[in-house]
Amino acid sequence: MGLDDKISNAAEEAKGKVKETAGKATDDERLEAEGQRDQASANIKQAGENVKDAFK
Repeated sequence: MGLDDKISNAAEEAKGKVKETAGKATDDERLEAEGQRDQASANIKQAGENVKDAFK
């Protein structure tokens, strides 16, 4: 996994955590769910990159 990919995935995960926290703080279930989706997406991308790295 390239450094750019790692940074991008980490940024996406952090953005998701911020959205989720903001959603919880404001009782905005939609924003909270969007944050959780962002985090899940970043985690899936990271897992895919880790699999690629394992086969190098």
